[in-house]
This record gives sequence, structure tokens and C-alpha cells, in this order.
Amino acid sequence: MKPVTVVGVILIVIGVVALAYQGITYTTSEKVVDLGPLKVETEREKTIPLPPVVGIAALVGGVVLVVVSRRQ
Repeated sequence: MKPVTVVGVILIVIGVVALAYQGITYTTSEKVVDLGPLKVETEREKTIPLPPVVGIAALVGGVVLVVVSRRQ
């Protein structure tokens, strides 16, 4: 496979995943209380939103790369 085709397929996969999940969620630990031996932590979920435009752009870009690599 040509490198351009591989990059195109990777972009297609990233585009589909971005459209399916529409955000990346991760968990962080934060200290709430720290009094000597007493330590209280909480876990909070944070989300980085991915607009659908990002997924569509990656998908279209991947398709274009695959089509261009096949024509060459």
C-alpha cells in the first residue's frame, strides 16, 4: 500500500470515530482536603468536545487521499 493510501485510511477511521463519540472524556483526581494524615481526593470527569465538523473534515480528507492515490 502507498503511504498516501495509509494516511487516507487512518483519516477515515479517525473521522468515523470522531463522529461516533463526539468527544473525549477523561478522569482527573483532585485534592479536596489535605490535613496532615487526612487526605480526601475526588475524581472528576472532564470532556473535550469534538464538533462534528472535525469528523466530517477528517472523513472527507481521507476519502480524497484514497481516491487520489488510486488514480496515480
